[in-house]
Amino acid sequence: MDILLYLKFKAYLLVSLLEIVLGTFSYAIPSPAQPRVLLVSFDGFRWDYIYKVSTPNFHDAMENGVHVKQVTNVFVTKTYPNHYTMVTGLYAESHGIVANEMHDPILNETFSLNKMDVYNSKFWEEASPIWVTNQREGHKTGAAMWPGTDVKIHGVFPTYFMPYNESVSFEDRVARLIHWFTSEEPINFGLLYWEQPDEMGHILGPENPLMGPIISDIDKKLGYLMSELKKAKLWDVINVIITSDHGMSQSSSERLIELDQYLNRELYKVIDHSPAVAILPKEVYEALANAHPNMTVYKKEQIPDRLHYKHNSRIQPILAVADKGWEIVYNRSDSFQCKYSFFDC
Repeated sequence: MDILLYLKFKAYLLVSLLEIVLGTFSYAIPSPAQPRVLLVSFDGFRWDYIYKVSTPNFHDAMENGVHVKQVTNVFVTKTYPNHYTMVTGLYAESHGIVANEMHDPILNETFSLNKMDVYNSKFWEEASPIWVTNQREGHKTGAAMWPGTDVKIHGVFPTYFMPYNESVSFEDRVARLIHWFTSEEPINFGLLYWEQPDEMGHILGPENPLMGPIISDIDKKLGYLMSELKKAKLWDVINVIITSDHGMSQSSSERLIELDQYLNRELYKVIDHSPAVAILPKEVYEALANAHPNMTVYKKEQIPDRLHYKHNSRIQPILAVADKGWEIVYNRSDSFQCKYSFFDC
């Protein structure tokens, strides 16, 4: 049993996935020797959570597998861009899912997690995710809620998939994947997504002691997954990769950057939100450029090359980035949540 434990993530993960999943096989006949991979993501799992409370299952995985202590997320470190990077091997500017909320000026359409346009395949087809490649090689894929797997991309759905439904339990997702791996026509690649600890991290804050029980519960869920794989006699024939899309830093109601102090709201539109804010139109740059010491504002063409975040039409003319621990809001009356840290996740 190989466990590759990535608590933070880098783009070369896809290369490893392709090598493990596809191997040297180019035929569809199931084989006991065919490599099998399960990719698991716990959303917003900060790198140090496993050291804050007892996490015996994570530590068992670390001791008996491979543990990468620190790697770098892609910018922006939000759920959809980073999950799509994991399965394409590309930076967000190259695969096209540049944020959780986007506007495409060429399509003249928007992308929002809270609307049906998230299922618009046009937004997803600037790259090919690994399940498309896997299935074109004659293999089968199963996906339990992984972002993008319930979208028809380049005319292809995963062989088996669960349409996104947050109410479906972790245990039910695991059961479905076990079934797919052990069926008469088994999958060789599975993807499993779980929303925690991201959701509670936003509500409580990552430094809140109340996050302890949340992390302990995730450790128990990992133990459940390991136990079910053993019961199904998959443990010795499957490679499990445990990863996350980003970390999280503690914000405060005292560390807010209020756009309404510097701009008339009628003059601009926020496309994606804090702590990196995509803004239209370009003319508001001068008003924001030196507005706040804890906010860096870039014209699109000035965004640093190291971020790999300017060569896509969905990236807006202005990008405002808050320092670690700060949040950009319209004004203080906006709902407050703990946010992501772009450079320290």
